[in-house]
Amino acid sequence: MMNFLVKTIANAGALAVAVWLLDKITLTGESTGKKVGTLLLVALIFGLVNFLVKPLVKLLSLPLLILTLGLFTLVVNAFMLLLTSWLADKVDLSFHVEGFWTAVLGALIISIVSWALNVVLPDGD
Repeated sequence: MMNFLVKTIANAGALAVAVWLLDKITLTGESTGKKVGTLLLVALIFGLVNFLVKPLVKLLSLPLLILTLGLFTLVVNAFMLLLTSWLADKVDLSFHVEGFWTAVLGALIISIVSWALNVVLPDGD
């Protein structure tokens, strides 16, 4: 359970950095508390998408992953971010990613920041 919380907090931090750096990834809210709550809910959705959908997409795109020596993973991550944005819109959360190339850059930022935060934060096992 602690590992899940650490990963969710790391995802929320990585999403916050992407929102801060990229103008076309938006998170709106009336107050800072509302934005933090929205960010945590979006991080939960992002974690669920990565847990449930991403393995299937990676399996189906295995030939492309092999052909590009793994670089296609960045495109898969971008699609997971776009799916998260779409799901957040469906549950009325104020998080939006505008466009595929913004999602690619956002996925790169989220991957780097999430990796760094997972190195720093305790594992909890």
